Amino acid sequence: MRKKSKSIQISCDGGAATGKSTGAKMIAKKYNLSFLSSGLLYRYASYLILKMKPKNKILFLKSKFKKLQYKKIERINLHTPAISEYSAIIAKQAEIRNILKRFQLNFSKRNKKCCIEGRDISTKILPNSDIKFYFKCNLKIAAIRRYKQLKKGNKRLKLKDVKKALRIRNILDRSRKNSPLLKHIDSVEIDTGKLDKKSVLQKMSKHVEKVIKNKYGN
Repeated sequence: MRKKSKSIQISCDGGAATGKSTGAKMIAKKYNLSFLSSGLLYRYASYLILKMKPKNKILFLKSKFKKLQYKKIERINLHTPAISEYSAIIAKQAEIRNILKRFQLNFSKRNKKCCIEGRDISTKILPNSDIKFYFKCNLKIAAIRRYKQLKKGNKRLKLKDVKKALRIRNILDRSRKNSPLLKHIDSVEIDTGKLDKKSVLQKMSKHVEKVIKNKYGN
């Protein structure tokens, strides 16, 4: 199997609820890559600020992210409307982005075999990644997907509110001054609105195998 390649770094970008986390996790598991969600980092930063209400957010986050163990935050429920809304706000702040960017870069240096997903991974964090994927999805399908994910913890949640929140988040991500959501010229597009999970993994795997073969041979 080519899964034991010396190094392979994959970057996955896309808007909210486009299925990039699911796709990135599947491909990371198949090729035994260390996985990191930059979106989860922003959600965790938001969670900490909303909970602790620090006077100096920058110094506070620098301290918290200096020795952060990523596996720790994977166990916390960070997908709430309040955290989602605040994540979009702090994502526009250059100083906070730099703190999280440093964490992501250190992660990629420690893990030569990794898959990182977010909104600026291919363009800012790992511009030299071996493989770049860009996820897209029809807003209606994305809203239904996120609604099903969130309604378990909020019975009063309405689909129209989820759809509105996703639309606003995508506009903010694409229009922000610092590291906006962009499709890298080398990215392979994955439309999860037209593909099921199995097909998504097949399309991603086909491209990964091609790149590994070109880089390392048979």
